Amino acid sequence: MVHNLHSIGLRFILHSFDMKKEFFTYLKSYSFDPEKIDRIIVSNFLYSNNIQRCNNRLVEQLRIKEEDLDYGEFERITKSYSIVSFEDLIEAFEFVVSPEEKVVTGAVYTPSYIRAFIVNQTIQKDIVIDPAFRVCDPACGCSGFLHTAAKRIKQISGRSYQDIYRENLFGLDIQEFSIRRSELLLTLAAIIDGEDEDHFEFNLYQGNALNFDWTRTIHDFQGFDSIVGNPPYVCSRNINGESKNLVFNWTVSKSGHPDLYIPFFELGITLLKPNGCLGYITMNTFFKSVNGRALREYFQNQKLDMNILDFGSFQVFESKSTYTCICLIRNSTSKFLHYVRLSDINSLLSDRISLESIEYESLDFDKGWNLQERDILNKIESIGTPLGKKFTSRNGIATLKNDVYIFEPIEEINEYYILQNGQQYSIEREACVDIINPNKLTKLDSIQSLRKKIIFPYKIENGQAIIIPEEEFSKRFPNTYNYLLSKKDILETRDKGKGEHYDVWYAYGRNQSLESYQFKLFFPHISPKTPNYVINNEPSLLFVNGLAIVGENERELQYLSKVMSSRLFWFYIVNSSKPYGSGYYSLSRNYIKNFGIYDFTQDQIEELLNLTSQEDVDRYLESLYKINLNSTNFSVEIQQFNYQNKAEEIILIK
Repeated sequence: MVHNLHSIGLRFILHSFDMKKEFFTYLKSYSFDPEKIDRIIVSNFLYSNNIQRCNNRLVEQLRIKEEDLDYGEFERITKSYSIVSFEDLIEAFEFVVSPEEKVVTGAVYTPSYIRAFIVNQTIQKDIVIDPAFRVCDPACGCSGFLHTAAKRIKQISGRSYQDIYRENLFGLDIQEFSIRRSELLLTLAAIIDGEDEDHFEFNLYQGNALNFDWTRTIHDFQGFDSIVGNPPYVCSRNINGESKNLVFNWTVSKSGHPDLYIPFFELGITLLKPNGCLGYITMNTFFKSVNGRALREYFQNQKLDMNILDFGSFQVFESKSTYTCICLIRNSTSKFLHYVRLSDINSLLSDRISLESIEYESLDFDKGWNLQERDILNKIESIGTPLGKKFTSRNGIATLKNDVYIFEPIEEINEYYILQNGQQYSIEREACVDIINPNKLTKLDSIQSLRKKIIFPYKIENGQAIIIPEEEFSKRFPNTYNYLLSKKDILETRDKGKGEHYDVWYAYGRNQSLESYQFKLFFPHISPKTPNYVINNEPSLLFVNGLAIVGENERELQYLSKVMSSRLFWFYIVNSSKPYGSGYYSLSRNYIKNFGIYDFTQDQIEELLNLTSQEDVDRYLESLYKINLNSTNFSVEIQQFNYQNKAEEIILIK
């Protein structure tokens, strides 16, 4: 890494970055044909490294030559950027995967220092590497991890790439073009290192990892010594095709709506030899999430020897808003899980990493794992009554087409609001109610400026919202009905066009939070600091996004607001909730439900409500909870991180 850059050097690096970005963007727009893109990438790499000819047939047949019709185009676009380093080659292959494919396959480029760290942990220097030693990446993409593993094996054993590829490395991916690019990448790695064979034998297979049978592929299969990789980053709603059903065949997928990475843990451990090692970089949300509950239970039941290096809110992947951890798991039992929250990326590359040993028996898979500041968090959760049991919380409404229903009137004329949506429409006032977005309460402390109108095709009976029948709705509110009718085609695209469960075609996409409540305590879904909590007493006021705690008693919401505004509550959030970028943390129901609400007497509630300074509130609550946060190093400042493209020989797994 270059430090103390002069302005000229900095301008050069920024210019190079821009050229690289421009080149990669061009590749993506150049062609939808993977082979055409591969020809440009491979040829660029060959010419940039002055490899005029090679013996390998796979690579040589992709070389663009001067006599080829597309040579002029190739020469023009490669003048802007040269793929010299292997990391740029890997990144180029990952970058040209279409956005649509990335959504369903979860493909993402893993930085070399992460790959090296994981590979070094799972393939250690003193290990005996022979033809029976096997490394697998079950979702290999273009095989960046297998490339790093091949270099590691060669460094330790001195074996040839031909032997390593034929005997030691195994990869699987759901996409055919990924397997082809894996073969190209590994072949080029050998060539650039002086081993240019006519042909390499690979153990690279196309298939779905969730039901792939390795025993039918490998003779006398006894398991892998090492499994490494970056399981697919695909959220539950984007899993499609065969995988959507296969996910639920795994024990760890029995809670919530499991993301695709979750079964890859059980899959990997199942494929390990006894005492074999698994190393993944993956999402850290399974610590507390509902869909991670079954995975937590699996780990606690198996009592696996596991190290977790948590990146917290630091984002390793430039192109993904994901929050990750490294999990290193040996296929042997232990009473302890080992955990560390890394303060910055350089901590991963230091000479020593100190992990805390946490007894599996002390963890609660149902509530979620408290892995840092455990003593304080467990004490908070043990006091009084959990917030989720004492109070009722609600998420905002879900129309699934907010831009059709929600609007700011451009004008008010008699009994009509004038709505602008492609053209102007007159909407009956009585067909609308007010709505706010509590997510704005991170900066605002009043809801008045947040008010908008929403078309509300319901009537309230005994506190419940009931859809107005179509005939009645069209007669009572003909203008509003005709407006919605003009948007019917748009509304029918909700739920991917599968809206058969809707009571009426103009009903909201979901029935959540339509009930009438006298009092609501509004607050945002995520916040970078203690947000503004606003109590409202309008039963008809709806909200979208954000959250609300509802009740019939304003006083209880007043003292709850005091508690949730406290340093104690925010300490709990920072150390147990889901982190987001720029220091934001989740306040969603799953992350606040276990916070213990002290069993206040009426006199204590009165005393709390009469306190005017935040310092006095904090002091009072911490005295009741018998917790002294002044003795902790509690801070929510955002760290700045430096990247280093290396991985030290830290040995965590023994």
